[in-house]
Amino acid sequence: MIAVSVFNGKRVALFGLGGSGLVTAQVLLAGGAGVVAFDDNPNSVAKADAANIPTANLREEDWSKFDALVLAPGVPLTHPQPHWTVDLANANGVEIIGDVELFSRQMNDLGRPAPIVAITGTNGKSTTTALIAHVLEQAGRDVQMGGNIGRAVLDLDPISDTPENQAYVVECSSYQIDTSPSLKPTVGLLLNLTPDHLERHGTMENYGRIKFQLVAASDTAVVGVDDDYCVSYAAQLNDVVTISGQSNTVAKIGFDGTNLIDAAGVKLVSLENIGALRGRHNGQNAASAYAACHAVGLSDQDIQAGFRSFPGLAHRMEQVGHCGHVLFINDSKATNAEAAAPALSSFDKSFWILGGLAKDGGIASLAPHFPRVAKAYLIGEAAGNFAAQLGDTIPYEISGTLKDAVNHATADAALRASEMSGAEQVVLLSPAAASFDQFPNFEKRGEAFKEAVTALDGFKKIGTKTS
Repeated sequence: MIAVSVFNGKRVALFGLGGSGLVTAQVLLAGGAGVVAFDDNPNSVAKADAANIPTANLREEDWSKFDALVLAPGVPLTHPQPHWTVDLANANGVEIIGDVELFSRQMNDLGRPAPIVAITGTNGKSTTTALIAHVLEQAGRDVQMGGNIGRAVLDLDPISDTPENQAYVVECSSYQIDTSPSLKPTVGLLLNLTPDHLERHGTMENYGRIKFQLVAASDTAVVGVDDDYCVSYAAQLNDVVTISGQSNTVAKIGFDGTNLIDAAGVKLVSLENIGALRGRHNGQNAASAYAACHAVGLSDQDIQAGFRSFPGLAHRMEQVGHCGHVLFINDSKATNAEAAAPALSSFDKSFWILGGLAKDGGIASLAPHFPRVAKAYLIGEAAGNFAAQLGDTIPYEISGTLKDAVNHATADAALRASEMSGAEQVVLLSPAAASFDQFPNFEKRGEAFKEAVTALDGFKKIGTKTS
């Protein structure tokens, strides 16, 4: 953990006692702060009490005595309405910050001895964060990865005796950036922007402004230019590394479908045959990671080696393995149509497993990708609705359960492989729907898919020889 000494001798109100909240309270106490913690959930308060964290009902405290309110990321700051602790803090002139701000202030106090790479955007944050961390680690750096992925940012290891070999790679949500006014990354990345979390930020203008804050304060700014919102933000920066998942002369680093290239079309590194980085969306992720790793001193050779050994993230275009000439892809994280589109666009043909609890609009927006589907296998509550939207555009069946869908899709894919002289076929779980009708979350759904796949006769994990 990173002890936060910048609030030594000061009094801090802390609201939100989930995993990151407990860590934040502990590091503030370790740094000499006086902490009063609370949560609307009595069970969370009880956990804090058991961990010897001072708690009290913050409604009954004298807010004029607090120097700061540390707010958990999930607690509303402005929309749909401010949380009651926010109202009390504002009424008493108490600044409102989050755990990423505490991390930033502590690193600034230490003179920023190790580089901080901070990643934000609407889509691709986790993959890009994990990819950057992996490449740096493979190059011999002591990498601390956390924030909105994995470990809470203050739960990361503190500065070591060799900070020049360390790197902090931090995924940042808009909620975290909104309470981090002093965050000044060594490298800041804004991958893309599409309307999201507007229930928390009110307007797209507010949402974009918050995201832009991260790169505007960075020593090196990396901004995607594949959407109009980010194009406008990139234009506001005097010195920016622009990246794209396309091959064009607008971006300093682009993707031609096989290689990352510079604006003149010169090859930088290759993504050919890197299964975990398939698709244009991963071309943008890889371009972002290349820019970040290059900015902190890695060579093209280091980056290429790291890309080739990247295993990918679970439930995000995850390569599960082969059964004969059939490749299985777990994209359970795709809980709406927009999230499923990159997976569908990554394969010439796929045997697509989809369904669950449908989101507004269903799969209508995916119609341009239907020609890439050999057959669809519909599961869960959305099966009937999705069948109606598919109509007679592509072959489909209502499989009902995920296990049946896997078995039927595998048989059909194997038959097509034999008809095409052993050409690889893809069984793709990319549900375009929430999981809650049959599974508690997308992770459990993805695990169920992998269990069904690994139970198939002849299954082999990625990296072993296929038949």
